[in-house]
Amino acid sequence: MRDRTGWGVAGWTAGILVLLVVLPWAASGRLPERLATHWSGGSGAPDGSLPLWAAVVVPAGVWLLVVGGVVLGRRLAGPGTWVAGTLAGAGIGLAGGQAAIVRANLDRADWRQAGSVTGWAVAVAVVAVLIALGSVLAGRRDAAEPVPEGPVLRIPDGERLVWLSRESNPWLRLSGAVFGLVAVGAGLAVLAGLTGAAWWVALPAGLASLALLGCSSVRARVTVRGLEVALGPLGLPVRRWPARAIESARTEHRTPLEAGGWGYRINGLGTTVMLRGGECLVIRAKGRDFAVSVPDAARGAALLNTLATRGASGQERE
Repeated sequence: MRDRTGWGVAGWTAGILVLLVVLPWAASGRLPERLATHWSGGSGAPDGSLPLWAAVVVPAGVWLLVVGGVVLGRRLAGPGTWVAGTLAGAGIGLAGGQAAIVRANLDRADWRQAGSVTGWAVAVAVVAVLIALGSVLAGRRDAAEPVPEGPVLRIPDGERLVWLSRESNPWLRLSGAVFGLVAVGAGLAVLAGLTGAAWWVALPAGLASLALLGCSSVRARVTVRGLEVALGPLGLPVRRWPARAIESARTEHRTPLEAGGWGYRINGLGTTVMLRGGECLVIRAKGRDFAVSVPDAARGAALLNTLATRGASGQERE
């Protein structure tokens, strides 16, 4: 887990750093010698400027300081959802601010003629806050939860057991993150006014990122209510089957080739959430099979079968 977290922080740091540097240099031929970088709060007119090299170095330096502070804070205070929230919000905020500055200075002969950035600044701040909150929620969803030990086929009266298992595919996450960075970069190019055609890159890349991230992790949970399968880092979407609707549960060995690939697959075997080959929890409901590749599937199947047989008695309630 530490290795994955480290690689994720490194990749995000590098991606934002590239955007902060590339955006101004890509438009350097259409920018004045000095760029307006500060605007007065009252009139909205620019009242401060920096040369192009400084307009690149300053936000890049701020970003590296933020990352360094987060890494140091994580070592002192320990890991937490604040890490992802801080890096996501600060990264999007700085990259969006850089794009807004480039757009305001684009095709201006002098930095004093730069346009206003008030509207863009507000929009970027809102998006950065939303992404930060989403990252925090995703971190909470992905936090490790213990799987309870004990008997699963015999449930004493008055006791309730819960089975929880999760799985993730680092390659799907990495691919989703790469497509996400491409979408962000293309979107910022549009925001900066460099090219409108970048929407044709941003939209497909953004959709691909959402699809890959949505299938990159899964959490299966069995309670007295039945089975719940949550997809993606935010735990959405969620599929639920009441215990009384499950005809049977079993384990089955499946490979990505048999399932038709990685992610959410539908073929002759039914529906499979395939994140790694091996043991899968398979349920049959309404004559159709649904499988999810998670560890400890045998325990989940046994508990589901027990709950399904006892559900009709009305003794299990939450």
